[in-house]
This record gives sequence, structure tokens and C-alpha cells, in this order.
Amino acid sequence: MLARVANNLFWMGRYIERAEHVARFMNVNYFSSLDAPNQLSQSRQFVLRSMLFMVGDPVHDESLKLNEPDILYDIGLNPEKNYSIINSIKVARENANSSRDLISTELYESLNKFYHYVMNYPTDTFVKTNLYDFTVNITEMTAVLRGKIRGTLLHDEVYAIIMMGVNIERAIQITRIINTKYNDALMAKGSYGDPIGNSFEWTTLLKCAESYDMMRRLYKKSPNSTSTLEFLLLNGRCPRSFMNCINQVYKHILEIDKKVEYAKCSTAFMVGKIRAEFEFKQIEEIQEDIQGNLNLILNKMFKISENMENEFFHY
Repeated sequence: MLARVANNLFWMGRYIERAEHVARFMNVNYFSSLDAPNQLSQSRQFVLRSMLFMVGDPVHDESLKLNEPDILYDIGLNPEKNYSIINSIKVARENANSSRDLISTELYESLNKFYHYVMNYPTDTFVKTNLYDFTVNITEMTAVLRGKIRGTLLHDEVYAIIMMGVNIERAIQITRIINTKYNDALMAKGSYGDPIGNSFEWTTLLKCAESYDMMRRLYKKSPNSTSTLEFLLLNGRCPRSFMNCINQVYKHILEIDKKVEYAKCSTAFMVGKIRAEFEFKQIEEIQEDIQGNLNLILNKMFKISENMENEFFHY
């Protein structure tokens, strides 16, 4: 396989996953605010700032009034914004075009259908009335794409490279969502004697990660900061957790790099080291500096991605 083609497969997986997480965050964050128990969490300005924070374009000026249609357009359908959903789908399809002979017809047709759906979606309808319809369809179509990847591709190096991209991006996006909702919890405050620990934002966070029902069944109590962070960062059985993502990345890197012993600068060594570190990490250690630890996770995932590109995709 050409390094260029492997790079295209890797980024196709990443962009598909990115589109899904941005769409679900928009959906859950926007509509959960309608049921929020405090005035700030219900504020549309608060919700819009949270969305921009999550996609990496935070607004620091508290006095600036954000225009809702403009923000929704930028995150959803603005091709000029590199974080927009439409841009992610567009780039995913471009990468699929460049590696057409290695992916299945079923996967390509689903991605192509997805691309035309997003490119032809009416902007005015989206920003005024159809945020729910658009974001739900995005998350459902990305689920179909993941099903096509798992069900119509031979589970070989091609599959491993795509799934490496998917799981690295999932780890990054989940960490970003956790960081955003923690920031929201700091501002919104909660109640019951623990303003941050019992904030409504932890429930919203779990719904953003499609993990609310799973978490309630496991812990059998309402979400708080400790149980939510433990579940989404350290629980290897939660398919959206950071721990599960790093386990999957490790599994797939061994499919690509089959050496018996790995150099300390290799991607496999880096992934194994992070996996071992978080396998035995306790939630109390993370809570000592939540944002610091989240930024550390993000930096490590970016380094893994960069190292992987240099090791396997450099051309």
C-alpha cells in the first residue's frame, strides 16, 4: 500500500468520526438547555459559547452578543470553517476518492450519499428550524458508515488504519467534550452543597457521548463529576471512553506494526505507554487537576497521530 493512500484512509476515518461528535454535541447541548435547572444553562448565549469552545474557536469577550444563525451556520454548513461538519464530510470523501480501490463499493456509496445530503442541505432551513433533523441525520449516517467499515471490509491493514483514525479522533473529541462541559459546569454551578460536582452539565456531557443510559445502569445513581469522569475516561467497557479508544488504537497498531520489540520512538511504544498509564490511573489523580489532565491527554493523542504520520505515511 502506498503511504499516501494509507494516509488518506487514516484521515477518512478521522473526519467521519469528527463530523459525528460535532453534530451530536450541537444537538444535545442545544436541546438540553431547554430542560436545564438554572438560568445560565438555559441561556442561548451560554450554549453558543459552549459550542464554539468545543470546536476550538472560543469567544473570550463576555460582552459580545453572538448571533445564533451565524454560529449554527459556521459549525454546521460553512465550508470556509475547518471545524464545520460540511468540511469534515467533504474532506472525508476526498480521502475516500484517493483510496477508492481499497475500500468497498458499499462504503463508498454510503459516504457519497452522505456527502450529497450535506452539500445540498438548505442553509436557511438548517439555521432556522432544522437543527435537530440535520444533526440526528448526521449521527445516523456516520453510524451507517461505521457499520459499512466493519461489515464490508476485510479486517486487515486497511481496516486497521481506518479504525486507528476513528479511535484516535474519538479519543480527541470525547476529551474535548469533557473539557467543554467541565468548563460549562464551572460557570453554571450546580446545587445540593456541591456546585460543580452535582452540576446538570454532567448529565448533558453523558448524553453528548451517548453514554447516559450505560452509566446509569452501571452506577445506579444520578451522574456527578466523579462518576462521569471515571466512566468516560477510565472505564474500558464504555465504547466511548478514552480507555476503550486507547485499547482499540493499541490493538490496531499491532496489526500494522508486527515487530516483536518496539523502539522507544515508535507509535506502538507510545500507545502502549499511555495505555499502561491510564489502565492503573485512579480518578482521584485526574481530579487533582482536571483541565491539566485533559490537556495532557489531548497533547498525547496529537503526538500519537503526528508520530504515526511520520512513521507510516511520510511521502
